Amino acid sequence: MRRYGLRDDQWDRICGLLPGRQGHVGVTAADNRLFVEAVLYRYRAGVPWRDLPERFGAWKAVHTRFGRWSRSGVWERVFQHLAADADNEYAMIDSTVVRAPAWCRDQGYGRTDPNPAWG
Repeated sequence: MRRYGLRDDQWDRICGLLPGRQGHVGVTAADNRLFVEAVLYRYRAGVPWRDLPERFGAWKAVHTRFGRWSRSGVWERVFQHLAADADNEYAMIDSTVVRAPAWCRDQGYGRTDPNPAWG
């Protein structure tokens, strides 16, 4: 399996939600799995669309299809389906801490006063 590829059990969970399936109205997609893996690669690796490896096909075609799926709500359906599943493989917690520099405190940006005088 490739580093950013989907396992068969992961693919089985979402393949029925995607457009372009055999037996459904519209054009049958050449390879939905390859396309989903291209999108996952792009976001997991943090690369621009233009830097997608050639094995995923033309980057512009992948980008265009991604936009069409976004506008039609395909990704939303997939995320809703996966979020409803109690057997999530991963749970994400953001542990980012943002600290204000000292000059913010000195300027009064850290006030707890309900009616601060900002002027």
